[in-house]
Amino acid sequence: MFDRPESGERAILVHLTLQVGQEDLYELKELAKSAGAEPVHVVTGSRQRPDPKYFVGKGKLEEIKSEIAIHEADIVLVNHPLTPSQERNLEQALEVRVVDRNGLILDIFALRAQTFEGKLQVELAQLKHLSTRLIRGWTHLERQKGGIGMRGPGETQLETDRRLLSNRIKLIQRRLEKVAKQRSQGRSKRKKSEIPSVSLVGYTNAGKSTLFNTLTGADIYVANQLFATLDPTLRNCSLANGTKVVLADTVGFIRHLPHELVAAFKSTLQEASEAELLLHIIDANAEDRDDTIFQVNQVLEDINAHKIQQLQVFNKIDLLENVEPHIDYDNTGKPVRVWLSAVTGAGVELLLKALMELFSSTKVKRKCYLLPNQGGVRANLFNYAKIIEEKVNDMGGWDLLIEIDKKHLGLIKTVEVEELDG
Repeated sequence: MFDRPESGERAILVHLTLQVGQEDLYELKELAKSAGAEPVHVVTGSRQRPDPKYFVGKGKLEEIKSEIAIHEADIVLVNHPLTPSQERNLEQALEVRVVDRNGLILDIFALRAQTFEGKLQVELAQLKHLSTRLIRGWTHLERQKGGIGMRGPGETQLETDRRLLSNRIKLIQRRLEKVAKQRSQGRSKRKKSEIPSVSLVGYTNAGKSTLFNTLTGADIYVANQLFATLDPTLRNCSLANGTKVVLADTVGFIRHLPHELVAAFKSTLQEASEAELLLHIIDANAEDRDDTIFQVNQVLEDINAHKIQQLQVFNKIDLLENVEPHIDYDNTGKPVRVWLSAVTGAGVELLLKALMELFSSTKVKRKCYLLPNQGGVRANLFNYAKIIEEKVNDMGGWDLLIEIDKKHLGLIKTVEVEELDG
C-alpha cells in the first residue's frame, strides 16, 4: 500500500476503448477533479478485451510508467473497474497507487458524506470494496505447522482482517437498519398527513441542488463538480393553490454507478422510490443529455422507482441560444417537460405551475354544510382537505368551501354537500 500525500495528487488518467462497458473520458476527468486530484496526462488506447494481468497491455504499461516519471505523478486513475489482482499487479509494476473507477467514486463519496447515515453508508461500501482486495501482508504469521518452533497462532493475518471486516460490516448494517426504520416512520407520518413527496433525481452536476435551493430557500452546498451533494435533504414547499409538498434532494446518478453504492445507499434512494412524483433534472446544455437520461432511468429501475410519474426539468437553458422558458404538455394536457434555468430563476414559476397542475388534477371543490354535532368531520377535513372558506351557519354548524382529493370524498359522505366541479 502507498501513503496518501497531504497535498493534491498529480494523476495519470488511463482510458481504454473497449468493445463493451465503455466509459466516458470527460467524466473521468471530472471525477478526478472532484476527488481533489490534478490530472497531468491522459493515456488512451484500445483493446478488444482487458489483459487479465494488468488490464492494459505490456506496451501500454511501459507508456504509463514513462509518463509517471515525466510528470512526477503520485497516482494512476483507471477509468474502468479493475479486479483485485489487476490493481495489485499494476501497483507493483508502476510503484504508485492505482485506483479504479469504483474506488475513485467511493473516495469522492467519503469526502462528501456529512450526516451520520451518509458516513455509515460510505464506510459500508468502502469495506465491501476493500474485502475483495485483502492480501497477506504479515508473512511472519503462519498457520500452525509441525515441529518445535514452527507453531503459529493458528490464524493468518489475512483471515483476521477478513473476520474484523465482516464484524464491522455487520455492525454498520445493524445501525443502518435503525436509521432506515426512522426514515420509514418519517415517510409514514407524511403519508398520513397526505403531504405529497417529490424527489429530485438526475445525473450528477445537472443542477439539482441549485434548483432545490431556489424552490425551498434552503442553503445546501452547491458546486460545479460531480457528487457535490451526497446526503438527502428534505424541505417543505407551498404551491400557489395552497398545496404543500415535501421536496427531497437526492444523490446524483452516474453512468454505471457501482453496485455496492446502489446497495449501500438503498435507504437514501428510497426517498425516490417512495415519492409520488420524480422531478428528473436534466442538463439541457449537455452534449450527451439523451445518454444521461437513459443512465438515470437505468438506476431508477435498479431501485424500483421506474414506474413513478416523472416530470422532466430541462435545466441550464441560459447556456442555450433561442430557448425560452416554457412547459411541454402531452396530448391529454398534462405537463411532461419544463424548460428553465435554476441559476437565473427564469422559468422556475413555470415549474411551480406544472406541479400545481399535476397535484390539482385529482382534487375537486365541494361546499359542505355541517351540523353542530359533526365536529369530528370538520376536524378530519382540516387534516385532509384545503379549507378555502369557513363560516358558522344559523344552526351553530359550519359552512365550508373545501378542495379535497377524490380519494377522500368518503369523509363527507354523511354531510350535506354541494358539488362545485367534477
